[in-house]
Amino acid sequence: MGIDPGQGTLPPTLADVAERAGVSRQTVSNAINNPSLLRADTLDRVRRAIVDLGYLPNRAARNLRTGTSRLVGLRVPPVPESTANSTMDRFVHALVEASGLAGYHVLLVADGYTEAADGTRMPDPIKGYDDLLRSTAVDAFVVTDTYLGNPQTTWLAERRAPFVAFGRPWDDPAARHAWVDVDGAAGTRLATEHLMDRGHQRVAWLGWPAGSRIGQDRRTGWERAMLARRCDTGGLAWTTEDSLEPARRVAATMLDVARPSAVVCASDTLAMAVLHVLAERGLRPGHDLAVVGFDDSATAQTVPPGLTSVRPPMDRAAVAVVDALRGLLGAEQFTPTGVLLTPTLSVRGSTVPS
Repeated sequence: MGIDPGQGTLPPTLADVAERAGVSRQTVSNAINNPSLLRADTLDRVRRAIVDLGYLPNRAARNLRTGTSRLVGLRVPPVPESTANSTMDRFVHALVEASGLAGYHVLLVADGYTEAADGTRMPDPIKGYDDLLRSTAVDAFVVTDTYLGNPQTTWLAERRAPFVAFGRPWDDPAARHAWVDVDGAAGTRLATEHLMDRGHQRVAWLGWPAGSRIGQDRRTGWERAMLARRCDTGGLAWTTEDSLEPARRVAATMLDVARPSAVVCASDTLAMAVLHVLAERGLRPGHDLAVVGFDDSATAQTVPPGLTSVRPPMDRAAVAVVDALRGLLGAEQFTPTGVLLTPTLSVRGSTVPS
């Protein structure tokens, strides 16, 4: 008798299927890998046995046969404390879904560690990639860290490991790898124009310190929108860390010194800091000061009265990444390109009070 998956603790094997169908193990293997070799009645009998037992063909055996794993490696960096950033979480969920529809599975990797001379353990983002590449457990990688000086893309390219980057190659415009990114400047310009259409002229910018390419890209959209409407930007651009407490202190000073009627922020975390200051002063977002964030996090959607925020198109980004992966891993000639996606604006009570 074969194993009953409803009663036993072990998964059914190929031998169990063979016994249930009354055929040899080779016949079961042919039914899975080369069904055209079998007669219709035999193939039907084996397939019914597979369904009855809940048998799943061995992944490792399939890997040996095809030379592929259908696995894509993705390093997931830790989310900093005291932030409202949920962009990566949304991207991972969208990527898993898009990959599944294309027949791939996403293998998540955390940072590895190396030991310094003094015994201190230091995060090593390369180690996770190295472990997967050495074990040949994945067919390709998705890289999300594309900041200036990021070693991952260079390391993978040197080893000819297929990868697609979620993010532009900021420090290498001539890079030839495939990438997908969100147009941050288009998003903040959309946000600034939304505020100016509502009559605001003193629209301040609260962004990140110099050195952040993503932050500078987002600031560019605010500047372009202001200049296009001939609005003065003098004294209206402020920077701070992307963390609630330091951003709250800077936001308080900005409101006292610059006296804007509206603020566009580089992230929802910075926008939340502005909302904290308004609450401390008994002021109402949308009425006394209009506030726009970036990322459209769960916090933006739930905090009263609702935070207007730029929404990156994560579903479209994930599909574009998977399309590039399929091109890289396909049999036909593939020319890597960059894809820049335009975000939308989710309008809520922080700019349009009820």
